[in-house]
Amino acid sequence: MNTYERIDRDLSDRDFTVVGKSVKRSDTLEKVTGTARYAGDVALPGMLHAKMKRSNIAHARIRSIDTSKALALKGVKAVLTHEDVPRVLHAGSPHPRSASVTKDQYILDDRVRYWGEGVAAVAAVSEEIAERAVALIEVEYEPLPGLFTIEAASVPGAPPIHENGLDRNQVLPPVFVTRGDVDRGFAEADLILEREYDLGRPTPAYMEPNVCVSQWDGNGKLTMWTSTQSAFMVRGTLAEVLGVPLNKVRVIVDHMGGGFGAKQDLFQNEFLCALLARQTGRPVKMEFSRKETFLGGRSRHPGKIWLKQGFTKDGRIVAREARVTFNSGAYGSHGPGVTNVGTAALTSLYRCENVRLEGRCIYTNSPIAGAFRGYGVVQTYYALDLMMDEAAEKLGFDPAEFKLMNAVREGDIAPSGHPIVGHGLGDCIRRVMEETNWHELRRREKPETVKRRGIGIGCEMHGSSAYPGIKEQGNAIVKMNEDGTVTLITGTAGLGTGAHTALSQIVAEELGVPFEAVSVVQGDTDIVPWDIGAFASHTTYLGGRAAQLAAADVRRQVLEHAAPMLKAEPENLAIRDGFVVVTNGSNRSIRLSEAVGPQRGMPAVQLVGVGTYMPTKSYSFAAHFAEVEVDTETGEVAVLQVVPVHEIGRVIHPIAAAGQIEGGIQQGIGHTLSEDYVIDLTDGRSLNPSFVDYKMPLSMDMPSIRTIILETAPDPGGPYGAKGVGEDPIIAIGPAIANAIYDAIGVRFHHYPITPEQVLNALKSKANETRQ
Repeated sequence: MNTYERIDRDLSDRDFTVVGKSVKRSDTLEKVTGTARYAGDVALPGMLHAKMKRSNIAHARIRSIDTSKALALKGVKAVLTHEDVPRVLHAGSPHPRSASVTKDQYILDDRVRYWGEGVAAVAAVSEEIAERAVALIEVEYEPLPGLFTIEAASVPGAPPIHENGLDRNQVLPPVFVTRGDVDRGFAEADLILEREYDLGRPTPAYMEPNVCVSQWDGNGKLTMWTSTQSAFMVRGTLAEVLGVPLNKVRVIVDHMGGGFGAKQDLFQNEFLCALLARQTGRPVKMEFSRKETFLGGRSRHPGKIWLKQGFTKDGRIVAREARVTFNSGAYGSHGPGVTNVGTAALTSLYRCENVRLEGRCIYTNSPIAGAFRGYGVVQTYYALDLMMDEAAEKLGFDPAEFKLMNAVREGDIAPSGHPIVGHGLGDCIRRVMEETNWHELRRREKPETVKRRGIGIGCEMHGSSAYPGIKEQGNAIVKMNEDGTVTLITGTAGLGTGAHTALSQIVAEELGVPFEAVSVVQGDTDIVPWDIGAFASHTTYLGGRAAQLAAADVRRQVLEHAAPMLKAEPENLAIRDGFVVVTNGSNRSIRLSEAVGPQRGMPAVQLVGVGTYMPTKSYSFAAHFAEVEVDTETGEVAVLQVVPVHEIGRVIHPIAAAGQIEGGIQQGIGHTLSEDYVIDLTDGRSLNPSFVDYKMPLSMDMPSIRTIILETAPDPGGPYGAKGVGEDPIIAIGPAIANAIYDAIGVRFHHYPITPEQVLNALKSKANETRQ
């Protein structure tokens, strides 16, 4: 049974009428009735179906491709290979930031760099014929050495995976972050811990597979329906690679069935679908199978973290040194950004004045790693938080008290270089301890039974927006209709999180109209204002603030227009519940529709507001309590309950925010205990590219979750003080579970996922050590 509680400690005296209320989501009806249109639902007259030929070798040059048999198959209309497509280098992930992505991909290349990479594409009158044609394409390869681990790929003299790459297959030059005097800090330490942490390869496993539909009109304009988090970025990259101007590319995203960051990239299918449509003169759909979402999709970056910290007897952290090494797979994608963000994160969370960090990202002949909820911080905070528990035990501190003692606080410098606002992390830790009777639970007896219980706490902080890696911008247009209803036009993408409902709440609150009076136009790059995309926990923070500014502009215009009607100055007017009212003691008012609608034969006044917002950085915080039960005979770990406490500033839609937290916890449980996309280290072949073999927690595996949301540190940059929550919950739950496992069985694991087999082996080793 999951419950939700909101603890509002913001001292603002403003009364909110729409913000902070769990209104009915604006997309509910069409989703529950099945009328919501996803990219896969698009069906156009004469539409062809496309499939991709994928490599069955991890690293090779293509000697030849014979497509004659495929072209001869009845119903096949076109076949593309690397010889038929533009040879334009692109970044795969289309964000406009050199620090976060690298250009290293072609639509199709004469070289394959991972098992399952696309080498050709077919368009046919049916999906079945396209699949048969793909099987008829004959490819002759010249094998090259396969480098599947960061160790193999980064040794001196390792064969280059990219001919124009850096030494030792580095995606970017090493990232260095330093402050203070680390050597002096270690000299002052009474305890020094040094550990290495191994990080698995979970994938987003979104429900909606990658799919796109392309159509060219008679004027040479491309329209593409696709499942992407970054419609304008897709438009820009398509225009650049295909050699057409931006006004000749239209991208439409009505609804999405999840993305979790990974759908920021282009996946070969968009390019190939567009080119096949242009060649055939007919619309073309390309939809990945579930297997292809694994093979051609994006995972979290696996890797290793070497972490060394020095502590004093009184519990201070006096030195921190780390080497972070991420496995980018065959292409860079978000490797540079993840490396920068994940490495810099180790400057924070727990206070330390002396820090020396190094981050590297390495190409390998393995599946591509990309953006994924938590963006580099999942990995580094997992290591940092586990070491904090270990240090607390060795120094004689309670782990929760130890984390509270060292938690970052107001004025400390965040990884972005900005000072932290408020004491959000401390507030979360204290609330977790109070809510769970932490100290009492720690004192309870632990019988040596087959099933043993333990508790743990994990902590995190995460930025709203990707600043300073990206100088982001949000834009919105708000129109007041002649009946007093409102239309919000926004480029923000909806991933299924209810983002547009939250933005409508913000507009309604700012204009003083009911929530039902606001409708949203979104998802069409020809209509909506430019937007960078939905990622970095910034949709409400960035897009919501832009919407608030646009609504404020309309409110100003309304009040100026209504002032003569009410014989009052605009500053003495307000909009409340759909009325324009005089606020200086008079009871005069008029309906909003009367103020803006047509009068005496005159047309309605046109009231349009535009909002543009470029944020800096805001941080949300969380502490998660987890209770686990470990079966010492099977090695299985069951998560019994989770109490997540999140500080996210002003809450716009409480139930939606709680839903984000619960969903992140489910993903985090999977990452910690079972989810790992595995490749064969002898040939690079994917071993579990399906929902049958890739093990995720299902609804019946979920624990009791009691979510608590704090509003103790609203951020002045967000709408009404709101901050992001999308990525935070997946970060703190992992270390909470790992720490709870140690509390249950006395074994520390320095990796994820922690599988039953590993638990049994660790218990066996522990028993052998005890006997010796």
